[in-house]
Amino acid sequence: MTTEAAIRVQGIEKSFKDLHVLRGVDFDVARGSIFALLGSNGAGKTTLVRILSTLLKADAGTASVQGFDVAANPGDVRESISLTGQFAAVDEVLSGRENLVLVARLRHLKDPGAIADDLLARFSLTDAGGRKAATYSGGMRRRLDIAMSLIGNPPTIFLDEPTTGLDPQARIEVWQTVKKLADNGTTVLLTTQYLDEAEQLADRIAILHKGTIIQNGTLAELKQLLPPATVEYVEKQPSLEDVFLALVGDTGDEDDGETETVDVETSAADRTVRARKEPR
Repeated sequence: MTTEAAIRVQGIEKSFKDLHVLRGVDFDVARGSIFALLGSNGAGKTTLVRILSTLLKADAGTASVQGFDVAANPGDVRESISLTGQFAAVDEVLSGRENLVLVARLRHLKDPGAIADDLLARFSLTDAGGRKAATYSGGMRRRLDIAMSLIGNPPTIFLDEPTTGLDPQARIEVWQTVKKLADNGTTVLLTTQYLDEAEQLADRIAILHKGTIIQNGTLAELKQLLPPATVEYVEKQPSLEDVFLALVGDTGDEDDGETETVDVETSAADRTVRARKEPR
């Protein structure tokens, strides 16, 4: 592994008629790292990914992937990357294994069946490999989509909002998959509008706003931009449940006629409520 950046972006600009989407974007992505491009809808994230994956030409600036200029050497760039869009691009008529075999054949790889079986095992989909993709959950479908993107072992993968529309459990499954990719040496550029996703996954985070990168750094570095948190004392009043349990107790024992004293302390208010039952 060399120290050269896997992705280098310098002064990239892109407009659609009078709409200026990218206004001079600069950043580097280290090899084998996860880089999160964070921004709201319309910030220009997908446009930038399309430029880096040679699907769109920039109006100005330069960009390279694995040392290949995206404008001058688009063929070499395409051999070095894989792109997973916002929605899983799987054939629902085919089984999970058949989807993988199809992509391996399209890439003219030897022994596509073995490649498919290896990826099914790697993404914990072996048991579901013979089922149609239409029967897969959202998380399984996205994992299959990412597995298809990895056929041919591209050193760089672009994930454009990979957890859009997924439930919490499916999002966690995708997060685990992305972490494994980086652990195995794959460079991941991840676009997202979810703050917790960038916080969980990224080695570095760049915030794209109105077409420019306004901050770029590690999570710790970005947190230092704000003043330290302050702690304020808020008095918590006892709830009706607190009062009820203080009066009747929570053991379920019947009243034996003896005197009983119960203390309930509200942690924030530091007060004690006493209830006494007199003997009959």
